[in-house]
Amino acid sequence: MQPKDQPIMPPEKDAAARLAALFERCAWFRALAPEHRAWVLDTSHAQSYAAGATVAAREAPSAHWLGVSSGLVKLAIFNASGRGCTFSGVPHGGWFGEGSVIKREPRKYDVIALQPSLVMAVPADTFHRLMDSSLPFNRFVIHQLNNRMGEFIGLIQNSRLLDVDARVAQALAQMFNPDLYPETGHALEISQEEIGMLAGASRQRVNQALQMLEREGLVTLSYNRVDVADLDALRAFGRDQI
Repeated sequence: MQPKDQPIMPPEKDAAARLAALFERCAWFRALAPEHRAWVLDTSHAQSYAAGATVAAREAPSAHWLGVSSGLVKLAIFNASGRGCTFSGVPHGGWFGEGSVIKREPRKYDVIALQPSLVMAVPADTFHRLMDSSLPFNRFVIHQLNNRMGEFIGLIQNSRLLDVDARVAQALAQMFNPDLYPETGHALEISQEEIGMLAGASRQRVNQALQMLEREGLVTLSYNRVDVADLDALRAFGRDQI
């Protein structure tokens, strides 16, 4: 029973408080001036997606800048025959899509939830308003774009030059990038099938690679979870092939 001295919060205020709590976890949001934070909270929303659901479709307008509050999504494209290419996995704490939002162009990839995910969405108009008004936000976006460029260069390099063991190691290390994914820590809830989608390998082959990485002392494995024991060594694994 609700105590008499604690009024029941109206549903709309309760939802606004929950949304504010989600954004308060984001360093870029905390760096904004109070009036700029108000713009974000007044116009943005969060939505839950089941595993396998499409969060945003390729060739649809880039109407929102997106962030993963919980769960894991992948950025991928598929051709007419169903063959796919995964560009990146975005764990909780990661924001993406700023390039398409800046150019106001159709999204270049599908965004698909690999796990049940809660996704935050900042409207493109609010994003541009912040770009026009907030120096801290501009600094964040420039830093984000620079790190994203490095990530995609690494992806192309790894897919063409590394063997499967090294690709698995690099796919994992990519999701522990503190600049792009500051909330990942040293543990990630992810299945071997999901890692395979990111590394371009079968689940069976990913299992072999993960077992080898565990023997080398780089990771510790449990059900649908990877704990990184030596992040620097994981990042360096396979680099001698380049």
